[in-house]
Amino acid sequence: MFRGALTALITPMRRSSGGALELDEPAIVALAESQIAAGIHGLVPCGTTGEASTLSVAEHLRVVELVVKTARGRVPVLAGAGANDTAKAVELARACKAAGADGTLQVTPYYNRPTQAGLVAHFRAVAEASGLPVVVYNVPGRTGVDLQAETVAELAAIPGIVGIKEATADLNRAARLRELLHQRPQFALLSGDDFTVFPFLALGGHGVISVTSNVAPQWVAGLCDAAAAGRWDDARAVHDRHYPLARALFGQPNPIPVKAAVALQGRCAGDLRLPLVAIDPTSREGLALADTLRTLGLLS
Repeated sequence: MFRGALTALITPMRRSSGGALELDEPAIVALAESQIAAGIHGLVPCGTTGEASTLSVAEHLRVVELVVKTARGRVPVLAGAGANDTAKAVELARACKAAGADGTLQVTPYYNRPTQAGLVAHFRAVAEASGLPVVVYNVPGRTGVDLQAETVAELAAIPGIVGIKEATADLNRAARLRELLHQRPQFALLSGDDFTVFPFLALGGHGVISVTSNVAPQWVAGLCDAAAAGRWDDARAVHDRHYPLARALFGQPNPIPVKAAVALQGRCAGDLRLPLVAIDPTSREGLALADTLRTLGLLS
């Protein structure tokens, strides 16, 4: 189910009359629809890029509901539903199932720093209790815990755990995962790093959960399509075109630059929930981002 290019969606917001940031529901729907129209293979609402950590539970589930209704089964919806409290992750995953999600993305529990045995127990509990397919998410730079390749192989034997988003950008790790999981081809190996999508796919990965596809979904989908068809020269050409975009969108912590980029495209406001603050468009970073998007033909 989870193969190819999946977009880690931003969460468009707008200022209420009282000045608070609230969900921009029309922009959320329009963003999801535009992604599908551009050929993207799946949607991932309410992850890191979607500012899940500062959404209320009601907002979180409303975003998932809107994306599911917009997708209408045309592409799978893998809803972010992670937490560093297993009971909360189970509760949120069950709610995402009720909202119609096809699966949940479960980040390694952050801050508590569980052992590898604790990680296995956590993901097993979520998969068994939620009744939805689980894609585990390894991003030690944010969470402080690294899900080892051998542990992933153990998780792959658990019913309901169907893949991993591997965001270390370590190609040795990607190769080791492929080696350990070669007898489980149904287990999805998804990159979580936009810079290394091409080599990750060349090593046997099945796709990517991408930030940059918010801005250029047709590029990321095209890269994955070409790789899946064995058209490696075409895939490399897309990678070469895509690489400067990835560099532009990770000059500050995600999702600050990507939300600014989508705002520059006129598809949402650029505001973020504190403690994240938007890029000043007149600053050096803001001007450089706009210039890069313009050079790449991504601004009208």
